[in-house]
Amino acid sequence: MYYLNDISGIGMKTELIELTARVTQVLQINSTWMIWNLFLAFIPLVLSIWLFRNKRDHIGTWALGFLALFACVSPNRDYIKRFSIAIINHITNFSTLKLALLLAFGLLPLGIWMSKTKYGRSAFWWLGFIVFYAFLPNAPYLLTDVIHLIDDIRTIQSVWMITLVLIPLYIFVIFAGFEAYVVSLINLGSHLHRVGKSQWILGVEIATHALSAIGIYWGRFLRFNSWDLVTQPDYLLTRGVEELLGKQPLVIIAITFAILTGLYLLMKRVTLGFVRQSSRRMNIQSVNN
Repeated sequence: MYYLNDISGIGMKTELIELTARVTQVLQINSTWMIWNLFLAFIPLVLSIWLFRNKRDHIGTWALGFLALFACVSPNRDYIKRFSIAIINHITNFSTLKLALLLAFGLLPLGIWMSKTKYGRSAFWWLGFIVFYAFLPNAPYLLTDVIHLIDDIRTIQSVWMITLVLIPLYIFVIFAGFEAYVVSLINLGSHLHRVGKSQWILGVEIATHALSAIGIYWGRFLRFNSWDLVTQPDYLLTRGVEELLGKQPLVIIAITFAILTGLYLLMKRVTLGFVRQSSRRMNIQSVNN
């Protein structure tokens, strides 16, 4: 009897060790792309704080510093190093120069108009604005990473580990990425309201959802990255536009646009409600003190 109990106990320990090893392996693999994708999602968030907040001094500086520190210490610093080298290698590329000229001439009329108004911005601000929109689709892109959850469930095959570890981890990562998207657009909307362009907010949000849906499709199905706008702009635009002419890509983009719009409206209400409630509590505490 004791012998059988010992055998069953050893068997349970062995299964537990094997399960723990599989879970650890899955988490190690996931941590690489999760941290990298979150890093890309936080870039537009940080830029929105620096570009669109009224007081950009301390918050924007600390946010940019934190982002740089995160890039240096994250497990994906090799990706960032390769990305930086690719940018340097392509900076003198003829296609890159053509893209730069295209952006310059495209923004020239807008820049002239803005310079003649009280809302004029520097060229450095507009460069940051372009980078902001180039990286913005990376935030809602995390919604599509749920496909990795299916593969992980097949690998682990433990209800408890899936329920207590895997699913909460995916929920946190996806929520963090999409919340970065929501807050970025809220900051943009507050900037438009501050400069007297409140009537533009809804149109800008809808246009941003449409552009993000296209960016998500390019990233998930064509495997393009934000920096391909600099490293291979000709191929990105040619292949990307060709794909948009197909019926199936348009259906996928339309569904993605609907999901982004619905989730954004929901999370925007939740986020603004939380901010207003926190501000109300702080005002009450200041009055009591």
